[in-house]
Amino acid sequence: MTKIAFMASQSEVAQKARRSLAGRYGEHRAENADVIVALGGDGFMLQTLHGTQHLDTPVYGMNCGTVGFMMNEYIADDLTDRLSVAEEEVLNPLAMRAVNADGDVHDALAINEVSLIRAGPQVAKLRISVDGRVRMEELVADGALVSTPAGSTAYNYSAHGPIVPIGSDVLALTAMSAFRPRRWRGALLPSSAEVRFDVLQQQKRPVMAEADSRSAVKNVVTVIIRSEPKIRHRILFDPGHGLEERLIQEQFV
Repeated sequence: MTKIAFMASQSEVAQKARRSLAGRYGEHRAENADVIVALGGDGFMLQTLHGTQHLDTPVYGMNCGTVGFMMNEYIADDLTDRLSVAEEEVLNPLAMRAVNADGDVHDALAINEVSLIRAGPQVAKLRISVDGRVRMEELVADGALVSTPAGSTAYNYSAHGPIVPIGSDVLALTAMSAFRPRRWRGALLPSSAEVRFDVLQQQKRPVMAEADSRSAVKNVVTVIIRSEPKIRHRILFDPGHGLEERLIQEQFV
């Protein structure tokens, strides 16, 4: 018998679903479960993955939210059968190291993206280096982000960045409302690349850094981003509805 741990967002719909499913299939602590079922939307899925990454337990999401890009359809029947045939995707997060104006170092992980966003009325000025080599002396923009393939349809896509296939071992570096160079479309980098942002004129043009819209660090002066292959997030999808297929579908909408 599959041991399931149910986790739900705070929405009434998700909480009601958790109670119903737990009563029907039984419920176990996440530490003792074979699989974790996350009930909510994409935001809650990210929260669940971050909170359970130390367990190496696969997570199967069911959509009780809005978009649900990382979720499966909510169906209460035959859950154990669906889990037994689910296909696994493994994601490696980004590791962010941000240093603020006081010299404090902040480390965080991001499954979707690490973003730098202007925190004042004036646009940010950023120097961009890749693997220790300066690639852009000055980007003038509202901000910039580095996205994983899994996150390429989220904030990255809203900023007009490219959709990146899951198996491509590529990261997307995307500017937000770039002013100079005005027509710069960003860059595609190997997943092994280390990206460094240095904030120019940081007192006049303050910048904040976020990992998956969490762990906000204010007044950053330097942000270093790299993939973290030692951490594996295991996500389960119904056959034929995995992230790779969804990323392809998204490009033909």
